[in-house]
Formats: sequence, structure tokens, C-alpha cells
Amino acid sequence: MLKTGPNPTDRGKKGTKHHVVTDRKGSPLAVLLSAANVHDKKCALPLLDAIPSVHNGRRGRPRRRPEKGHGDKGYDFKDIRRGLRRRHIIPRIARRGIESSERLGRYRWVVERTLAWLHNLKRLRVREERRDDIHLALLQLGCSLILLRRLARHY
Repeated sequence: MLKTGPNPTDRGKKGTKHHVVTDRKGSPLAVLLSAANVHDKKCALPLLDAIPSVHNGRRGRPRRRPEKGHGDKGYDFKDIRRGLRRRHIIPRIARRGIESSERLGRYRWVVERTLAWLHNLKRLRVREERRDDIHLALLQLGCSLILLRRLARHY
């Protein structure tokens, strides 16, 4: 299946959407690729399932998912909240028509900054590849570069 579709914000040109889950510091944990006309709600739960296991030094099974999930009003659906609870994640999602987005902005900017770091790489900002697997590999390589820069800064 091709992961391109008519972009609703760019005069219907074919486009791709990058979905990323980060930790609170902006390190990418998992990325997915979808067509530009696919709603974010359809990729939310598969994105959480793509997070690899993390061993935190405690005994037992490694934790696979975060404790809380922050999202904007685009994720305010019953099936998303139910899916988060089923995965033992506390949903922190702004409610449409009720809550202001200002409180959520304290957490949302981290994801936006990570997307900006990814889109600083020209091959991810403007898609030139026809094949989805190549574009996804470049997206994963961009995430690896972000993590490498973070490690280089600490050592």
C-alpha cells in the first residue's frame, strides 16, 4: 500500500505524514509513516505498539509503554482513550469543545520540536522517494541522528 495521499493543506498534492512518539526530552521512541489524508487517530495506537521494550534496571518484564500519553484534541475519541487504558497508559488528552489547548502546550511542543529536527533534514522535509520503505528508512535514520547528537552532547 502506498503511503501517499492528497494533502488537505497543500492543494491536494500527494503527501506523506510523519507520526512520532517521544519521551519528555524529545527523544524519538517510535515513528510511523502514513498518507497525508489519513486521520491521526488511525495511527495513534499502532504507533504506541511500535515502541520497543525498555529495561529500566528493575526485575521483571521490561516496560514497553509510557505511563501517560499526552495528545491534542485530534486524539479525543473514545476508542483512543479505551485503547490507551487497555495498554495501561493514562490518557492526558484535551477534550474537544471543553478544555483549552494552552495547558497541553507544555507537553506538545516537545513533539513539535522533534518533528522540526527531523524536517531539518532535506530528504524528510520534501519527499523525493517513490518507495515507502526507503522513506521510512530515512525517517528512522533521522531519528538515529537525533539520538546520536543527544549522546554526543552528554559525553
